[in-house]
Amino acid sequence: MIRGALLIALAALLWATTGIVAKFLFTGTELQAVTLAFLRLAVALPFFFVLMRREQRASSRSATPAVKLNRKVLIPLLALGCFQAVYQGSYLLAVDMTGAGIATLIALCLAPVLVAILAAPLLGEKPGLVTVLALVAAIAGTAMLVISDMDSAGKLRLGGILMAVLAAFVYAGFTLTSRHTSTGTPVFTTAFICFFTAALILLPAVAISTGFEGLRSFEFRHWLMVVYIGVVPTCLGYLSFFTGMKTTPATLSSIIVTLEPLFVALLAWMILGEELGVIGMAGALILTAAVIVASQSSAGKKPGTA
Repeated sequence: MIRGALLIALAALLWATTGIVAKFLFTGTELQAVTLAFLRLAVALPFFFVLMRREQRASSRSATPAVKLNRKVLIPLLALGCFQAVYQGSYLLAVDMTGAGIATLIALCLAPVLVAILAAPLLGEKPGLVTVLALVAAIAGTAMLVISDMDSAGKLRLGGILMAVLAAFVYAGFTLTSRHTSTGTPVFTTAFICFFTAALILLPAVAISTGFEGLRSFEFRHWLMVVYIGVVPTCLGYLSFFTGMKTTPATLSSIIVTLEPLFVALLAWMILGEELGVIGMAGALILTAAVIVASQSSAGKKPGTA
């Protein structure tokens, strides 16, 4: 179990580097957020295709029958791909318009709390008192982060904050959809179809917005950064996470994953010079506590519930 927990923590650390490298690209080139979202998926797709094929070969040798990719199975996976496309674009746009630390803290810490709350109207479940308190704490923590960001930036970067909130809602929708429309499709088959769908959705968006023109300002080091985002946090991060999940309890996994936004905040401070301040740090801690409570609440329920 220790090895699995360490692998999940490694995944959180790798994922945390996405926003940091993305911020370097946005400040050093004319690259648009939607273009980087597409390039990230395009670079990662061959890797996930290989993993999917290996997964399919292993399934064919086992006694367990493989899940057929019929219409009933594909529709939920295509829906997840739509969520993934919007999430990638909105999150990276939030990073571009604000900072890597605050964008990640809001996007990833609000999402689990929203999952616990949205289960009520969507699934007919009543949130408990602890879940409601977690939501109130998450809202308070987010407000403190916004106040801290205003102090450090000298202005209210409302557009970036709203994009981060949108990313949180989309991620919550992704989580609810994947949890309640599970068809038993193998992990990497799901990942490939989801990412492939997202890339197909983002491609025309990049073309319409003339996003590829921003690549003209690229130097070799910028291409290396794009490859890094596509390979290290995306491919290796997910591989590390899914491998660790095999031997780690769901509750512990959900808590370890909350390290990602804290890793981002720390790296943003060390590398990008982004400072949260006392109010911001307090808000980050409150948000983290809220997401741990919400994650434990969700993980503790039986399959088929939020």
